[in-house]
Amino acid sequence: MKRIFIYAALSLSIAACTTEKPMESKIDLANLDMNAKPGTDFYRFATGGWNDQHPLTDEYARYGQFDALAEKNRVQLQELVLEQAAKQNEPGSNAQKIGDLYNLAMDSTRRNSLGYSPIKPTLEQIAAIQDKKEILPLSATLVRDGVSGFFYTGVGADIMDSNNNLLMLYQGGLSLPGKEYYFDTDEATKDIRKKFKEHVAKMFMLCGFTAQEAAKNTEAVMTIETRIAEKSFNNVEQRDPAKNYHKMSYDELKKEFADIDWDTYFANLKISGVKEINVSQLEPIAEVSKIINDLPLSELKAYMQWNVINSSSNVLSDEIEAQNFDFYGRTLSGKQAQQPRWKRALGTVNGALGEVIGELYVAKYFPPAAKERMVQLVRNLQTALGERIDAQDWMSDSTKLAAHEKLNTFAVKIGYPDKWKDYSKLTIDPTLSYAENSRNIARFGWDDHIESKLNKPVDKEEWHMTPQTVNAYYNPTTNEICFPAGILQYPFFDMNADDAFNYGAIGVVIGHEMTHGFDDKGRLFDKDGNFKEWWTAQDAESFTERTKIIIEHFNNIEVLPGLKGNGELTVGENIADHGGLTISMQAFRNATKDKQLPTIDGFTPEQRFYLAYSNVWAGNIRDEEIRNRTKNDPHSLGRWRVNGTLPHIDDWYTAFGITENDPLYLPKEKRLNIW
Repeated sequence: MKRIFIYAALSLSIAACTTEKPMESKIDLANLDMNAKPGTDFYRFATGGWNDQHPLTDEYARYGQFDALAEKNRVQLQELVLEQAAKQNEPGSNAQKIGDLYNLAMDSTRRNSLGYSPIKPTLEQIAAIQDKKEILPLSATLVRDGVSGFFYTGVGADIMDSNNNLLMLYQGGLSLPGKEYYFDTDEATKDIRKKFKEHVAKMFMLCGFTAQEAAKNTEAVMTIETRIAEKSFNNVEQRDPAKNYHKMSYDELKKEFADIDWDTYFANLKISGVKEINVSQLEPIAEVSKIINDLPLSELKAYMQWNVINSSSNVLSDEIEAQNFDFYGRTLSGKQAQQPRWKRALGTVNGALGEVIGELYVAKYFPPAAKERMVQLVRNLQTALGERIDAQDWMSDSTKLAAHEKLNTFAVKIGYPDKWKDYSKLTIDPTLSYAENSRNIARFGWDDHIESKLNKPVDKEEWHMTPQTVNAYYNPTTNEICFPAGILQYPFFDMNADDAFNYGAIGVVIGHEMTHGFDDKGRLFDKDGNFKEWWTAQDAESFTERTKIIIEHFNNIEVLPGLKGNGELTVGENIADHGGLTISMQAFRNATKDKQLPTIDGFTPEQRFYLAYSNVWAGNIRDEEIRNRTKNDPHSLGRWRVNGTLPHIDDWYTAFGITENDPLYLPKEKRLNIW
């Protein structure tokens, strides 16, 4: 599994339009709730109309503007895929792979007739294990086939030597979303654990095990996963680069974890020539070794069989897939129905052949003018961030100089990659089952990952999102910001919108991603992407002290009765939201200083800026998903990216006349002030 420190958020872009056609407000008044008071609930004021018009459907746990745009893109992608699926394509061509994979995913009759038989040989292979020494080698083989193991292995940039890749081990082995689900004692989480055990037992029985065998196997799964979880880092701890870096030689690895046959393990993963490795989390890897030594062979085999079943559930029969949805969709997130089959099939194709689909998508739907304008808008935001850096009276000149150097070396990726991924080694065989093809896809992905990265320099042209993705990211080890084509559309960006709209929407997104280079973790990486201290000790201390304000603020937000937000987990994203707003407002004022925009529909340009920002976060969400995201997501919930963030922006108070008599009012000394 590949992991990099990437910060994703919304994103879209375009600079001021220079055509003679007058620009439009693009603030849809129907999306507002004019009965709400901005100082009481700005989220409701800015998004209430949209939320009322878009109630949750059964297939969604959360549905917002991101999802609405993704649905629009999905329809476009379906058209592209169906064009390929309807044709007789040359064997081995990308068109053949797209069409046949989509048809395999859609063929429920064939999948239902096969039941769990595609994984039966693997389950029997595990059952035939006679010695514990066979456990991890076979687990490694199965990892290459797309099956989860006791821990994760992957290759990524060495954070201390960002030009070169490094083999890495990470904690893993859990079926629930995180450590907290195994130990939290609130009633909702205890109920999730109870239903998880029921789910595991049902899945075993659907795959040929008796009720007695399923019950025994379920206890083994819970025992092993709970032990791994106990030693695993929580979500906050996983955000700390220093705490997750333990580089050692291969000989040191074999000495540190002497009970594991690393030579065979890596050989089964097609990994050779290992000289150094980063064990991101030492404790859970050590615990896996102890688990294998301590527990009966039968329990270890049950756990491995569970991983096969769980990892394969979406490519087997409808009955098995429905049971998987019942827990992971309904119980964890509150969804009431699976997505239609065509959406699930499209997701499979998009996941396996993402850049093939992306190339078709860009050619048909992404106008070159959008990319050109995006480039200019990014430049404008870089200028504004530079001005904001200079304006900080708490930062020394030496740190400011280094910050400018980092800002000026940002790599900017917009729309789509310059070089497309090669899928020639991937075979999609329509004579094989959907599950067998999924295994081949996993092997192709794994082998490509290892061959292209292991013992090689970092490919700084690589994209970590496909062009059709509705999102954006910052990667600290390459010091890059990336804005895929999929997000460069309304409500993030509109070629006919005025600067108040575009700077409030896509401008804030751009500023958000830039700020990640200077948030609580991004600031620890230098202009070359190395984990290196470039701040003075006093400046670093001042930054940390200032961030405590935003941490405490979000810790005290009650997202559900009895459940508070997690300011430590979300601090990076909250800083980036704050920075995105202040930087984009600076850029907006720079862009319009010689030509002030008019008031439209009763809203000043500054008010439209904040309305455009807030509209991006419009959406409805189920309570189950609120709980799930609060435990696991480093992003705050959409409501609080508005009501929690804007009260820290001085200019917002001025724009809407917010006073100390309003519930959202924060005294100035309690507002975040960094960028």
